[in-house]
Amino acid sequence: MKNRRDDLKKPIPPIAPAADPDRRAHPNCGNQPTIHQRNTKARGWRIEKKPLEPHRIRKITASFAFIEHRFLRQGFWSSLGHHELLLYLFLVIVADRNGLSYYCYDKICSLLQICVDEYILARDLLIEKDLVAFDGSLFQVLSLPQKPPPSSSTAVLKTAKDMQTHDPATIDQLIANCFGEKT
Repeated sequence: MKNRRDDLKKPIPPIAPAADPDRRAHPNCGNQPTIHQRNTKARGWRIEKKPLEPHRIRKITASFAFIEHRFLRQGFWSSLGHHELLLYLFLVIVADRNGLSYYCYDKICSLLQICVDEYILARDLLIEKDLVAFDGSLFQVLSLPQKPPPSSSTAVLKTAKDMQTHDPATIDQLIANCFGEKT
């Protein structure tokens, strides 16, 4: 603890002036000028990162899940809806080194707190977007495709077929009609 208090007493060194005052700010840094590595005018500058809790650094032990940085940086994250993202992250976490998982739909729905219709829609969209493969009992999280799929949140349901395959209310109604139930 003594080291932390001593660190707090040290003055913060001033930020070096920008090499070019007209350079654009990095998109993720608000109005702050960028010192990002890709900026050609500031190649020698690097942000020094130190662990906040050195005794709590993550280590790979028995199992490990990973997601490529491309998932966020190249738009895969933003191309997924809420339930798709939830299901994808779950499958990544529970998969083995080959991306395989045997979790059944009722366990997945229970753990993710989603209904079966939401699960089926999310699963089918992940398959359609070439992010996972499914054979009826086994999931495989696939390596990322070259480009992210178009965002599902912007897809407008226009035709009757779109409604039947993507509208949860219509899917519920079709299932109820199959079993002779009134909705």
